[in-house]
Amino acid sequence: MAVLNRYRGLAAGALCILVAASTPALPALARPPARDGQPTLDACARLGFDPAALEDRGGIAKRSPGGGKRRYAYAPAPRPPPPPVLMAPPVSSPSLPAMAPSPAQVAGNSGYYRALGKQAGDIETEKYPGAASNPIRQAATDPVSTFSIDVDTAAYANVRRFLTDGRLPPKDAVRVEELVNYFDYGYAAPANAAEPFKAYTAVAPSPWAAGKQIVHIGLQGYDIPRASQPPLNLVFLIDTSGSMTAEDKLPLAAKAMNILIDQLSPRDRVSMVAYAGSAGAVLAPTSGAEKLKMRCALGALQAGGSTTGGEGLALAYALAQQNFRKDAVNRVILLTDGDFNVGVADPSKLKDFVADKRKTGIYLSVYGFGRGNYNDTMMQTLAQNGNGTAGYIDTLEEGRKLFRDDFSGSVFPIADDVKIQVEFNPATVSEYRLIGYETRMLAREAFNNDQVDAGEVGSGVSVTALYEVTPVGGPASADPLRYGTAVPRPGPAGELAFLKIRYKLPGGQVSKLIQQPIGASSAYPTVDAAPEATRWAVSVAAYGQTLRGDPWLSPAFGWDRIETLAQSARGKDPDGQRAEFIRLVRAAKEGKRLNE
Repeated sequence: MAVLNRYRGLAAGALCILVAASTPALPALARPPARDGQPTLDACARLGFDPAALEDRGGIAKRSPGGGKRRYAYAPAPRPPPPPVLMAPPVSSPSLPAMAPSPAQVAGNSGYYRALGKQAGDIETEKYPGAASNPIRQAATDPVSTFSIDVDTAAYANVRRFLTDGRLPPKDAVRVEELVNYFDYGYAAPANAAEPFKAYTAVAPSPWAAGKQIVHIGLQGYDIPRASQPPLNLVFLIDTSGSMTAEDKLPLAAKAMNILIDQLSPRDRVSMVAYAGSAGAVLAPTSGAEKLKMRCALGALQAGGSTTGGEGLALAYALAQQNFRKDAVNRVILLTDGDFNVGVADPSKLKDFVADKRKTGIYLSVYGFGRGNYNDTMMQTLAQNGNGTAGYIDTLEEGRKLFRDDFSGSVFPIADDVKIQVEFNPATVSEYRLIGYETRMLAREAFNNDQVDAGEVGSGVSVTALYEVTPVGGPASADPLRYGTAVPRPGPAGELAFLKIRYKLPGGQVSKLIQQPIGASSAYPTVDAAPEATRWAVSVAAYGQTLRGDPWLSPAFGWDRIETLAQSARGKDPDGQRAEFIRLVRAAKEGKRLNE
């Protein structure tokens, strides 16, 4: 409680909601407050919010002109005025990372940036974790590949944002596994939650490298029935700093969160914390039935101030711990551009903090917004170490996908610390490389070590991984050793590899194991003869590798071949996601041409 009291004071920059204790009591005959609906000034005042404070912040629905019947329209929070004086150039501190100007500051100091030869808005400080593509490995000397699963999809939406803006994404922004895992592959589902995964395997010739093959591994997670889903204890941690002013940041985050609020049940509990300058509690734990109260809280948020992300995280976890429920899913949901520039802003320190907190049973999911100063490195660090997922919301439609269509998969875990290990048979495979998962690689011995953290999988979520392999006798990338080496004992005839999946049930301490061979029964003579799921996964992997400029694809294999392969696997596509992907392939082709 002492921690909570410390953070309850709101600084002027932390534009949080003030619940007015002085609001006059409602008349005895007044109708009771609504539990859901449009967050108008009147409706929010009935719930105890101060109308003057709400109207001053500008985020609550206001009365529209026009006379007659009262109408309301949402009025987004106004942008803060630009600084009145010319800024000095950004400087670095020995204890903090370089503090880049916010977009509002750039707009207010365009003369300074023109002096540097740049236009206002050209300053970008986006950060991405650098990772070289996985190398080709020799099955005779290094037959085992181990990695943590990754069900995040942030890279797909972020890459789409770049292509929609008419430019190619930075190489490090493209994580191939997150592009592949964006889609549903229709894998067969497991029968029950006791063994929460069912594996799918397929092997087909590589379309981009003659003489090589693609090994497709899919895991389908158990989908918890709605009636069996546990209650939620959620803390929304909302970045209201000045860098969140743009329409694709805080205003979009509020709209997306309203979609999430739609999914809540009366058994759920939600708290809210906002941070800017200092952190403060916005909404005490509130029943999922009180949706209007949550919408009023969101409507009064306004961006302004510096970003004390570390302080906000501390308060959010404190609230989650205070209201911890053993029978519930306890989770902090962070919405931010990741631009932590005040207080604890070192990713390594925040990594240790959230890793320690996950041991208490409180997980962290992270959703990114905006452009220009988007800090993907911070987002990935927090999500990977907080046992949660990372998403990027570039449009309201993406908000619907994440917080409505994929809601169960994002909040209800079915397995923790999920690891995949593949042992290749040197009698049939000479070389292999894992496509993607560069930031998720694990040591071989980490697979059996239950103390090593790995990825979480949510209800109904699937995981897809692809290997490119060279059969024995195929076009090897490396010369044979002159002096030879010890060769492992070959496996059973016809086996390409042996698949192992290790996981813990949620809250469990001891892992369980699923294993099966990958053999000739999974092989197809051509990629065109492979199942639709394999053809689609291969086309998305080709798209990601081409965007990255990976050296493993033949120069003759280009955007037209990718589009043809994707068109052949488009299927029914009820939500239009595959059609959108094909449009993105065309946009990438055009962007590549313009950049040559």
